[in-house]
Order: sequence, then C-alpha cells, then structure tokens
Amino acid sequence: MDLTYTPEEEEFRARLRTWLAGVLPALPPKPSPHDWPARRAYDLGWQRMLYDAGYAGLHWPVDAGGRGATPTQHLIYLEETEKAGAPYVGANFVGLLHAGPTVASEGSAEQRARWLPPVLRGEEVWCQGFSEPDAGSDLAALRTRAWRDGDDYVVSGSKIWTSHAEVANWCELLVRTDPDARKHRGITWLAMPMDAPGVTVRPLRTLAGSTEFAEVFLDEVRVPAANRVGAENDGWRVTMVTLSYERGTAFVGEVVACRRVLSEVAREARKNGRWDDAVLRRRLGRLNAEFRALWRLTQWNVSEAQHTGGVPGTGGSVFKLAYSHARQELFDAAAEVLGPDALDLGREWTLDRLSSLSYTIAAGTSQIQRNIVAERILGLPRGR
Repeated sequence: MDLTYTPEEEEFRARLRTWLAGVLPALPPKPSPHDWPARRAYDLGWQRMLYDAGYAGLHWPVDAGGRGATPTQHLIYLEETEKAGAPYVGANFVGLLHAGPTVASEGSAEQRARWLPPVLRGEEVWCQGFSEPDAGSDLAALRTRAWRDGDDYVVSGSKIWTSHAEVANWCELLVRTDPDARKHRGITWLAMPMDAPGVTVRPLRTLAGSTEFAEVFLDEVRVPAANRVGAENDGWRVTMVTLSYERGTAFVGEVVACRRVLSEVAREARKNGRWDDAVLRRRLGRLNAEFRALWRLTQWNVSEAQHTGGVPGTGGSVFKLAYSHARQELFDAAAEVLGPDALDLGREWTLDRLSSLSYTIAAGTSQIQRNIVAERILGLPRGR
C-alpha cells in the first residue's frame, strides 16, 4: 500500500486545478432540482466539456475510450473536482460509474464501440434496473423474466428504484433467464433501450421531494440478444463487477463533500452559540476523525485496485458500510446545530439530511454489506 503521491501525480493535480479555475466561473446556473430534462441537459453539457478537455473516462482503459489513468489519478480527479465545486455527475451517474465500467470490463468489442463513446461524450444516459418490489435486499431473488425468441429476449416484469429512468436512453437490466436454476445462476445482464415498446416509467417522489427514481414496468419488451453482456445465466458474476464499482469508487467524491460540510457545520455552531456544548464538540471531533479515516480507507482501496487491474475489491463494502452511517450522523449533527431551522426544507443541509437516510439502503443495505465483510473478508461461515 502506497498513500503518497508521485511528482507526476502532483503535476496532474496542478493541471486539473488550473483547468477547473478557468472553466467553472463560466458555467450557466444550475437548473431547478425538479426539472429533470433541464438537469439532464446541464449534466450532459458538463460531461461534454470534460470530454473535450480530456478528462472524460479518465480511469477507463484506452481501448474503451478512456485515458488509461491510474486509480490514484482518478482519486485526485474526484478530490479536486469536489473541492472546486464542479458539477456532480448527476444524470450520468449510472453510465459513468456503473454500466460504463461494466461494459468496459465485460463487454465485447462491438458493445464497447456502441455504448461507451456516447457516455463519455455526454450524449446518452443510462439507468439501473436491478431492484424489484418483491425482492427486498435479496437481489438474486429477482423475478423479471426473459425468454429467448429468435434474435431477441422477451422481457416481462417490473423494477423499482430505477435511477434516472425518466431521462435515460438505456437501462442496465437484470433478468431471470433460467427459472429452474439456483437463483444466483439463472440471471442475465442486458442493455435495454428505454424507448422500446412495452416499457412504462412511473417516477417515484422521495421524502426530499425529488424524482430521480422510478418504477419501470416491462410488458413483453423485446431486447436484442446482441445486447447481452456476458454469457446467458452468467449475469450474477457480471453484476458483481457492476457492484464493485458502485461500492468501491462511486462515493469517493461525497467523502470530500462531507468533510467540507463538517467544516461548515462547525463554523455555524461557533456563530450561533452551539459550540459551547461540549458534547456537540466531541461529536463533531469524532466525525472529523471518521471522515479522515474514510479518506485513508479510500486511498487504501484505490491502492489495492491499482495493483489488481483496476477493479475495486471487497474493501469497497467496508467503505460503503462505514460511510453510509457516518453520513447519516453528520447530517443529524447538522440538524442539531440548526435547531428548529432544521425543519425548514429551504435551509442548507435539511434535504441532505433526508436523503442521507437512504444511504444505508442504496447500493446494498448495511445488513448485506455486513454479510459480505463477514463472509468474504473475515472468512466467517455463512448464516443459516
């Protein structure tokens, strides 16, 4: 494990800072959080700027359209863009952080050429069709069926918590292709066009009032067999690649953001008199230590990935588990500092506090993460 930066990496950091300082002041105002078509256009516009500057798909392999940067350079990129207040990936989240890396790792040459360049250029948006209403936290219990009919799969079923479905062009979709196989062995990973006949999208309004998730209903949707990534019934293994990216690096920028928020919460406490509360000061101090430790854990995971081919390992589950709970406590502490103002949805941190409640569920519940840590890292026997 090497947590130091080389002169070349520091030079990369300096160039990135210079570029960000030049382009960020010229960005248009952010659209309303409730206007998803405008948010899509804004996010895709930023992605195109990254592409033109050579920062799109920074850590993707060169043969997948990326720059082939090291995981450490990618970490520097995430750190510096967050510190500078650059736009978040937004509607590009699934394509850039989940589906794209999965296709780059598991897709054929034809699939890479078709799907990856539009993601990098900011031309197409992906959504994630994994979770189902009756499966709960057991992803392998999915029931959406797909059966082969000539050159197509015919898909029927439903998905829930489908991120950015209402503005997506493609969906990374898990389907059951062998109902008689053991539940982990009968799953297939498909890329489904969202404009295919039989796809119905119903947005879901969250506790915070946003609609970045949706229910998706599939009524005999025909998906070309050429859109299958990996072999038929090998979708669980392909999905583990997807989830390793989701849990390994997708939240890195948010750790930097949380450290910034923690500093702002401390300043607010000093300003409104709450800093005199010794219990609160200890709580903020402990959170500072936790987020510093999470950043070091991130560096450790990135260092490991750099020596194992670039795919995050099971250490991502340790990170995701710890980060989810630290984030919730951070915004609980922010609410304590705000006092009655924490009930005002217009106040800073209030909506973040509501959204933080989902982090122990999204991308694998904390219970699932504990099982992964226990079985795959600690070597404990499987529960019965």
